[in-house]
Amino acid sequence: MGNRRRVAERRKTRPAVIGGMIAVVVGGAGFGAYALYGGGAAADDGTRAASADQKPKVKTGPLSATEVTTASRAFLTAWQSGKVPEAAAATDDSAAAASLLTGYTKDARIKDVTLTPGTPTGDKVPFSVKATVSYKNTEKPLAYDSALTVVRRTSDGKPLVDWHAAVVHPDLKDGDKLVTGEAGTPPVKALDRDGGELTKDKYASLGPVLDGLREKYGKEAGGKAGIELRVVRGKSAKSDDLSDKTLLELSKGTPGTVKTTLDPALQAAAEQQVAKKARSSVAVVRVSTGEILAAANASPGFNTAFQGSLAPGSTMKVITSSLLIEKGLASADKKHPCPKYFTYGHWKFQNDDKFEIKDGTFKASFARSCNTAFISQAPKLKDDDLTKQAQQVFGLGMNNWAIGVPSFDGAVPVQSAAQMAASLIGQGGVRMNPLNMASVSATVKSGTFHQPYLVSPDVDGRKLATASRTMSAGTLSQLRELMSYTADYGTAAEAMAGASGDVGAKTGSAEVDGQKKPNGWFTAYRGDLAAAGVVQQGGHGGSTAGPIVAALLKTGG
Repeated sequence: MGNRRRVAERRKTRPAVIGGMIAVVVGGAGFGAYALYGGGAAADDGTRAASADQKPKVKTGPLSATEVTTASRAFLTAWQSGKVPEAAAATDDSAAAASLLTGYTKDARIKDVTLTPGTPTGDKVPFSVKATVSYKNTEKPLAYDSALTVVRRTSDGKPLVDWHAAVVHPDLKDGDKLVTGEAGTPPVKALDRDGGELTKDKYASLGPVLDGLREKYGKEAGGKAGIELRVVRGKSAKSDDLSDKTLLELSKGTPGTVKTTLDPALQAAAEQQVAKKARSSVAVVRVSTGEILAAANASPGFNTAFQGSLAPGSTMKVITSSLLIEKGLASADKKHPCPKYFTYGHWKFQNDDKFEIKDGTFKASFARSCNTAFISQAPKLKDDDLTKQAQQVFGLGMNNWAIGVPSFDGAVPVQSAAQMAASLIGQGGVRMNPLNMASVSATVKSGTFHQPYLVSPDVDGRKLATASRTMSAGTLSQLRELMSYTADYGTAAEAMAGASGDVGAKTGSAEVDGQKKPNGWFTAYRGDLAAAGVVQQGGHGGSTAGPIVAALLKTGG
């Protein structure tokens, strides 16, 4: 949808006695302590006043159940009653709490708030929210669940609510706010390349894509904004490329129309493939044009396919190989070292299972994904050689892709010593996502970098990124030979079995600190299609991401 929200005002009513208990429902607030927790929840917590000649002791240690109940009750009761200063004072960041709680009524136009706490679990207290969002002559009920955590203040041991914006609403990040009113951008009706409508109900992965399309094209697509309660992102959330988010539509706007390059059959197939593997993502592009034909994520809340920033592991060897061949440091059919170990920059690098290839060719090392075959060339390279190759030939890492929605175009920073060597095999500071690596395969297949795009630049006249040079015919021919051989006889052969025609592929496994299993990567081309995928914490790319990518290339071919 999009990214816009708002909130309402309060009205006052008198307390009512129900069954011997007091229940207060206040216009912008709602109940007393007894309604929240039952009679007398503020019981003795075991603390006693110190005598006049004793210095009060600062209480430490775990919170008691009574402390958790009392602290959370104080906050929730004050919030519901519209007593913002009191509610803010019950948190460990009163300034931030006061700002957001004030905006809850003033900007988000939320009134008639009723908060119902659930059963605490340790220091965490879940609660439900029921309220009304009101804007001019339009009202709609609002209901959601949230939670708070009670902590002990270090200075005096006082139990307070640990303040984060997510306490007010779970979709909020710190620095965000809630707003109700006319949406800043009208809704859009997104279409696939054949004119069919794209919706989250039909394609689960497209939520972030549709939000991005609305944010960029809502105004110029000819739509009319509706009335919404929305999350307006702060600086920190925007730095993570999070779009504003609609929480509640009070009235629908009139959508404009935006046509994308997505292929409905491939998009449906991509959704089916990622559903088979947890934490998987995939992207498919047309080699000859750069059109994005499909993109899907097993976890649809974040568009890893376009915005992920992950070490690509050995799929990076496609770029590194082009560099080594250009510099005369490797040749497909010439002998090339692949020892068990190679030390550079005081780091000892090794191959998977410590294998070695004696008297083997560079093609054999590429197909089997020999790390030391690439690390061994680090002493002959300059620190910025790989960075220049990625930027100048493959169009990566310059922060200038304009695909039509938020995206990350990779990063290959200049590094030195061991980190530079690690970058040659897709570790170190190198970061990519499936769209980036699909583009790498497409560049190899076509011989020229075509920036991927989801919306034609003809729609808005934006300029697509370009690469400053192409590989020589000899380098390109050898690189295709390496990828073709890997698809037929190397680590990619099992996944690519049955893929006829002109094919090429490369597998990858990227080690990540704190993960038991590496991220599995796979990039490949077939005919006029190129695709890449990653399965986080999946293991070897050939057996995890490989089947996903290969299935889509076979479907589209």
